Amino acid sequence: MAEPHLLEIQKLAKSFASNLVLKSVDLHVAKGEVVTIIGPSGSGKTTLLRCVNFLEVYNGGSIRIDGREVGYREGAERRKRSEVDLARMRAETGMVFQSFNLFPHLTAAENVMLGLRRVRRKPLKEAREIALHWLGRVGLSQKVDSLPSELSGGQQQRVGIARAVAMEPKILLLDEITSALDPELVNEVLDVVKQLAGEGMTMLMVTHEIAFARDASHRIIFMADGMVSAQGSPAELMRQVEDNERLRAFLSRFSAASHIH
Repeated sequence: MAEPHLLEIQKLAKSFASNLVLKSVDLHVAKGEVVTIIGPSGSGKTTLLRCVNFLEVYNGGSIRIDGREVGYREGAERRKRSEVDLARMRAETGMVFQSFNLFPHLTAAENVMLGLRRVRRKPLKEAREIALHWLGRVGLSQKVDSLPSELSGGQQQRVGIARAVAMEPKILLLDEITSALDPELVNEVLDVVKQLAGEGMTMLMVTHEIAFARDASHRIIFMADGMVSAQGSPAELMRQVEDNERLRAFLSRFSAASHIH
């Protein structure tokens, strides 16, 4: 019997006032799989990630991680989980944001330690050891006691990745993590992600880096108008270009698109 998917999204719907942003999205991610979402701005990609982490309350459908509904308690009544419960569940879904979201008054190590101390309840010594380990893994051993203002954008984003993976999440959510970076800093961040992917980290990411999506992903999801418009391995997705006008128009805007297969 096949293993159940680590992340299972069914008929997900999300609206802001009268604007329906996600329309019955079905998506799944298996353990150890790297799935990338691409698509035009406004297609619902970031909203989808934020729903998985319950930073956005979804209106309809289901999101389950390891068989547990993310934002709502099990049962007939759709009742939101308590904040304590939500914090625990969010720790299972490490999220890396496009805008770094580091605390400016905390050092790199202290930023990584925060969740370990508050959510995982790790003792100070153990939390610092874990933080130093992961900061070393992302190439920042020399910067552990630096404040965010003393770090480049690429270094800040690598602290963000270290902070997320230090919590040992079941799945890592990456939202346009290179979009706020200068072009010369993009690869240092993407190299860290590729390394984690190679070690079997389960990931769901949104990116405009088409060549990176091709190289790092087991599967690519193309979203348009709040729906999954096409999906498959990088090679399978390219075979759908001729029959999918939206996908063809989207990929034609990227010089790297010609090399996706």
